[in-house]
Amino acid sequence: MIRVLLTGMSGTGKSTLIAELGARGYRAVDLDCDEYSEWVAVADGVDAPGSPVEPGRDWLWREDRVSDLLAVEVGDLLFVSGCAANMGPFLARFDRVVLLQAPADVVLERLAARTGDDYGVRPAEAARVLDLMETVEPLLRHAAGFEIDTSAPLEDVVAAVLEVARAPD
Repeated sequence: MIRVLLTGMSGTGKSTLIAELGARGYRAVDLDCDEYSEWVAVADGVDAPGSPVEPGRDWLWREDRVSDLLAVEVGDLLFVSGCAANMGPFLARFDRVVLLQAPADVVLERLAARTGDDYGVRPAEAARVLDLMETVEPLLRHAAGFEIDTSAPLEDVVAAVLEVARAPD
């Protein structure tokens, strides 16, 4: 089974892409939900780039649940989307790590138009996302084996992700 992590900053289209893959019948899991992530109290002055999300607390992967998800061999492909300060130990468990990125103006437009998950709608949150694009995105780029510009039409982004997933090792 090939495990593909789709990661990137808020507003790059992770949730839209993972939903589209799921709609097409692929095993697709968005880790940015209560089942796989949780708010955790953290000490002030956390050194991880981009952390914490809010003073005194961070949105982190539930390590036991993510570990269980990755341990199950079901089907040929597993697509997982997410980005969290504690994702580092999991990177080696993915066969492909794909950085989803988009220009800042596209990201800001998407954040402003959000419904449901409204993170990034408030000016301070949007400013944080821009800062993360400068500080955390380069770290993700270094960890990723692939990078896809999600400002392209969704159909093209899906095709690019499927090409990466099916590429020979």
